[in-house]
Amino acid sequence: MTAEQPPLFFWEIMSYLELRNVSAGFGSGRARTEVLRGINLSVEKGEFVAVVGYSGSGKTTLMNLAAGLLRPDEGEVLFEGEPVSGPSTERGIVFQNYSLLPWLTVRGNIGMAVNQVFGREGRILRSRRVREAIEMVHLDDAEQKRPLELSGGMRQRVAVARTLATRPKLMLLDEPLSALDALTRSVMQDQILEIWQQERQTILLITNDVDEGLYMADRIIPLGMGPGAAFGPEAINGLSRPRDRRALNHHPHIRELRNQILSYLLTEKGRQRSESTEGGLEEQDGLPDIQPMNITDARPAPFRGMPLRENRRIVRGDGRTDPAPSASEPARRELALETIHLSKSYATPRGPAVIVEDFNLKVTRGEFICVIGHSGCGKSTVLSMIAGLNEVSGGSIILDGKEVTGPGPDRGVVFQSPCLLPWLTAYENVKLGVDQVFYHVPEKQRVQIARYYLSILGLGERRDKRPLELSRGQQQRVGLARAFALSPKMLLLDEPFGMLDKLTKLELQQVLLDLWGRVRLSAFMVTHDVDEAIYLADRVVMMTDGPRARVGEILEIDFGRPRNRLEIMDTSRYCDYREQMITFLEERAHRRDLDTAA
Repeated sequence: MTAEQPPLFFWEIMSYLELRNVSAGFGSGRARTEVLRGINLSVEKGEFVAVVGYSGSGKTTLMNLAAGLLRPDEGEVLFEGEPVSGPSTERGIVFQNYSLLPWLTVRGNIGMAVNQVFGREGRILRSRRVREAIEMVHLDDAEQKRPLELSGGMRQRVAVARTLATRPKLMLLDEPLSALDALTRSVMQDQILEIWQQERQTILLITNDVDEGLYMADRIIPLGMGPGAAFGPEAINGLSRPRDRRALNHHPHIRELRNQILSYLLTEKGRQRSESTEGGLEEQDGLPDIQPMNITDARPAPFRGMPLRENRRIVRGDGRTDPAPSASEPARRELALETIHLSKSYATPRGPAVIVEDFNLKVTRGEFICVIGHSGCGKSTVLSMIAGLNEVSGGSIILDGKEVTGPGPDRGVVFQSPCLLPWLTAYENVKLGVDQVFYHVPEKQRVQIARYYLSILGLGERRDKRPLELSRGQQQRVGLARAFALSPKMLLLDEPFGMLDKLTKLELQQVLLDLWGRVRLSAFMVTHDVDEAIYLADRVVMMTDGPRARVGEILEIDFGRPRNRLEIMDTSRYCDYREQMITFLEERAHRRDLDTAA
């Protein structure tokens, strides 16, 4: 770009968006559902505003109203002082799904939007617009690639660039980053902020992540639960830019705002639960006093008591570090699980590819362990070996004094996808497992077990629904009910809430913790969510990056139980735990970047 050619994306922002007493819903008569009620919102020129709320609260309806894709039933939507009567390129929208044409390249997908809006301009000028948009999202090296050749983060950058290329005065971002992993999400947040600060556009962001709103926006407005959802008290983030994530983590003003927003949203969710049948744990009659049949092909462990060559350290809450205890030391509590020199490798033409090597860990009875690390480091590989679903290449896994040689109902497994049989109801999906494990008891008692866990997870009146009739959160509740109903010795959780939005994750984390607290199973959970690990775990195992991944550090979480989320998030210890885990992950990401560059 030369001095004689000013950028085509530059203009003086004079626009703003206003919603005046807006209400919107769907259906008519008794079948009508009011989604939003009495919404008032004013977004000033150049402002960055975030609306935070649960899935199903009406956030996307709000965005469609602002975009002109939906007309309000009451009130009015104004843009630059004029009524919004339909969609316009002046209000560019980026959705959660990328909606890219798979047969077009990056340049082709962006060029399609440019040609649609600026079809009367010359080819050279339109080409310049496409080039500038690609440069703004740093996709210069990928412009000739097709969507299937791109990562999720890169695809979302194409979607952002496509909207930017149409030169909108207002950017509407409808949860554009919710499908991305934590590291990619933070990179995209920074790129959006870079574009916003460069162009001084007006941005309205819809998100389910309170921390994302606090990091990116000037104002954060919580949206309550429907039907008839309304705004809660807005939070003003007056901190200067650019903002540092680590500094925000410790900043008292940000901690106060986070608690204010979460308190409102959790209260709203609690109110909705009290008005419906779905909630947390319900009081139920006790379970029948029966034991499952152990149908696993397990044998006594030959390696019990073998010394471990562990080269890790344990990090305590006060920052002190201790060497890991050797296997010869007497256990303070009875061991439930022990992995000894565990390794996994795959044969390749160039020799064995070692994914996990010398993974040593002890889990005591009733302990909740979270394993965290970068994508691809081997977390799920370790869990699948413990579950008996993946063959061990070296070392041993000892569960309740016996070596694991294959899958079995003594381990209840919950995956990221609940893996429900779509032709069976929620009850039938749970009962299927109960019949396999409790086949020796009368049918009446098996029915009682299945219904008990569905009811206790708030699905008593939905037990006859099939998976497609349930929300993602409800489907995962069925998965949890099925796992607990087996009465396993250990619970294995492979990112069970990874496909859920941030706020629904908070709700199901509490449901899981309450249910786990009742039966006090030993739990081994894989996650990439730092806050989830701190809230749930007794210890957090941080894995090094692969290849040859192993236990890096172990962080002891010494919050008491039961835990109150808002109380522990307001402590300096919570911030310290968060800092130590983020530092560990960032250091490994930096080393990986250096290795890649070399």
